[in-house]
Amino acid sequence: MRALFRPAFIAWIGLRYGLDGLLLDSFRHPGWSRVGRVLSWGRRLHEPRGQRLREALERLGPIFVKFGQMLSTRRDLLPPDIADELAKLQDRVPPFPSDESARLIEEALGKPIAEVFRTFETDPVASASIAQVHFATLHDGREVAVKVLRPGMLAVIDDDLALLRTIAGWVERFWADGKRLKPREVVAEFDKYLHDELDLVREAANAAQLRRNMDGLDLVLVPEMIWDYCTPTVMVMERMKGVPISQMARLREAGVDIKKLARDGVTIFFTQVFRDGFFHADMHPGNIQVSLDPESFGRYIALDFGIIGTLTEIDKDYLAQNFIAFFHRDYKRVAELHIESGWVPASTRVDELEGAVRTVCEPYFDRPIKEISLGQVLMRLFQISRRFNVEIQPQLVLLQKTLLNVEGLGRELDPELDLWSTAKPFLEKWMHEQVGLRGLWARLKREAPRYAKMLPELPRLIHHNLEHGDANLRRDLAAMLAEQRQTNRLLSTVVWVGVGFLLGLLTAQLFVRLHMLGVI
Repeated sequence: MRALFRPAFIAWIGLRYGLDGLLLDSFRHPGWSRVGRVLSWGRRLHEPRGQRLREALERLGPIFVKFGQMLSTRRDLLPPDIADELAKLQDRVPPFPSDESARLIEEALGKPIAEVFRTFETDPVASASIAQVHFATLHDGREVAVKVLRPGMLAVIDDDLALLRTIAGWVERFWADGKRLKPREVVAEFDKYLHDELDLVREAANAAQLRRNMDGLDLVLVPEMIWDYCTPTVMVMERMKGVPISQMARLREAGVDIKKLARDGVTIFFTQVFRDGFFHADMHPGNIQVSLDPESFGRYIALDFGIIGTLTEIDKDYLAQNFIAFFHRDYKRVAELHIESGWVPASTRVDELEGAVRTVCEPYFDRPIKEISLGQVLMRLFQISRRFNVEIQPQLVLLQKTLLNVEGLGRELDPELDLWSTAKPFLEKWMHEQVGLRGLWARLKREAPRYAKMLPELPRLIHHNLEHGDANLRRDLAAMLAEQRQTNRLLSTVVWVGVGFLLGLLTAQLFVRLHMLGVI
C-alpha cells in the first residue's frame, strides 16, 4: 500500500501546486489550457510558479529538496524567477518545532540541554532537508553549532528510494538506452549516500578527514568536531562565522576579491578530487561561506559533510588523463582512454569516436563560462554516448553532480572565469607528480613498510619454491639462470673490449703528446 500511496501522493502534490501547468505550458498545446481550467478547483494557482515549485518540493521531502538545490545552481538552464525561489531550499527549508529539536538533543546526548550547554538558541539558524542547526555555547566558553536530524526521515527516504528503484527497473526494461545508463546501479549509489547522510557520526568523521586534508592549503576552513557530543542523530561542532557566498554585494563591500574567490574554488575542487580522492560532494551555495575574520580573510568555509565522494587511484588517473587530453584538444587520446577503460566496446573505431568528441567540444574552447551552454553540451554528449554505447559509471555520479555545482558557483562568482585555463596548470602539475621522479619516490616511501616485511622472507620463499616446487619451475629457473650467465659473459666481454679500446686510445694520445714535446 505504501508503494502505491507514494506515487499517488506525488501526483496529488503536483496537481495541487500546479506543476502540471509548468509542464503542459511548455508544450504550448491548445488543449492544455482547457484541461487546466477543468482541474483548477481547489488548487494553488494564484501564487508565482517558482514559489509553487519550491513549496511542492518541500512537501515531497528530502530527495526532491536536494534535486531542487542542484537545479538552483543552474541559472543558465532555468528562468530567473524559478532559480531565485529554488535557491531558498539551500538553507531555508521550514524548520521543525524547537521543543521537538530540544527533546531529540537531550535524548541523543542522555543529558538535559542545560547540563551540556551554557546557552542554547531555540530558534534554528539554518534548516535544510535532512537536519537543522542551532547555535549554542559550551560551559568552557566555546561557541558551537548543534546539528540535529529531522524526525521520521528514514521512512520517507525509504519510500522515495523504493519508488526510484521501481522507475529505474522500468527504464532499464522498456527504454532502449536503459541498460547502458545503469539506472538501478545509480539509484543504489544514491541510496548509499542518502543513508550515510542520516548518520551524523559518519558526517563528523568526513569533516575531520576533510579538515586534515585541507590543512596547509590556506584556502578553506573546516569546523572542528566536538567528539564528546557527536551521536548518530546529533552533531556538535565548532561554530564558523562567515558570510554566505550567495551574498555577493556584502562580500564586495567587505573587500573580498571575487575573481580570486572563483579561482580558489576551482583549486579546492581539483585538489580534493585529484590529490586526495576525497571531495565535498554537496557544494551548493547554502553549504559555503566566506570568512571575513582578519586572520582568515577571503577563505572559504565549508559546511555540511553528509555527502562525500571518493575516487580510487585508477579513477583519478583516468579522469586526470581525460582532462589533460581535453585541455590539449587531443581528442584521439580521449577516444583511446574511453576504449582502454572499457567505457565503450573494444570494437569501437578510434577515429570515429575521436571525430564525434571533437564535434562536441571544439566549439566551446576559449570561451568564458557565461558563453557555454552546458545543457547543449550534455545533450550532444548524450547523443554521442548513445551512438557509441557508452556505459554510465555509477561510481562517478557524485563527481558529475559536484561538477555541476562547481560550474554553477563559478558562474555566480565570475562569469568571465575560464575554467579550462584555471584547471590546466594544476592537473599538469598533478600528473607530473604522479609519473615523474617525485611520484616514484612517494610511491616507494608509501610501499616501504610492505617491502621491509617481505624482503627478509624472500630468500626463504625462493628456497621453499626450489625445494618443493614442481620440476617445470626448477627447469624454468635453471634456464633463466643459464641465460643470465650467458648474458653476463657477453656484457663482460663488451665491457673489457671497451676498456681495452679506451686504454689504447689514451696510450696513442700520450705518444702523440710526447712526440710533440720532443721527448720521443
